[in-house]
Amino acid sequence: MKNLTTTLLLAVLCFTSCKKEAKTEDAEKTIKDSVAVEEPAPEQPLDSAAQMKAWAAYATPGNEHKLMADEVGTWNCEMTFWSEPNGKPEKATSTANVKMILGGRYQEAIYIGTMMGQPFEGKSTLAYNNASKEFTSTFIDNMGTGMMVGFGKYDEKTKSMELKGDMVNPMNGIKTPYREIYTIVDPKTRKMEMFDMKNGEEYKSMEIIMKKK
Repeated sequence: MKNLTTTLLLAVLCFTSCKKEAKTEDAEKTIKDSVAVEEPAPEQPLDSAAQMKAWAAYATPGNEHKLMADEVGTWNCEMTFWSEPNGKPEKATSTANVKMILGGRYQEAIYIGTMMGQPFEGKSTLAYNNASKEFTSTFIDNMGTGMMVGFGKYDEKTKSMELKGDMVNPMNGIKTPYREIYTIVDPKTRKMEMFDMKNGEEYKSMEIIMKKK
């Protein structure tokens, strides 16, 4: 009799527990079902004429590209470098040959010179994206294996362009932000300033004064 009572008691407890679990699962399912799932709004289709018009506007060089075309030619570059805040400056020289490519849509510059007693060669590209309304700058050289990429806008009031991006520190492999300011001083003079981060503080790491031949 005692064993029968114990068995019945265990059965009741087990049944009650199963009901609780079932109720919990049902409640969770109800909560999930009650949450509205937001679906992205479908893009409105464009007719072929509108598509062609939008693509033509995207591909057609504008005033910003004319601004880049004003740089075409050969420039003498006086470069100054700082490896740390208030550090001793180092000097170098180079020559930049600038041209427009791909139908006047992009600017390409080839730099040849010496740096730290070694032959230096670099290549930059500059683009203005008609869709995003911003400039994109890239730079590679024979002093490393990485590419610098910066994005920014041109300020007509100050005649300068501010570009921001990230670069990998080869000493520790960590990405650090950099900032570049490119200023049109006069029709035959340009100034490029680069700012890096060290110990959480920004400092000027490079300045290039460019004079058109």
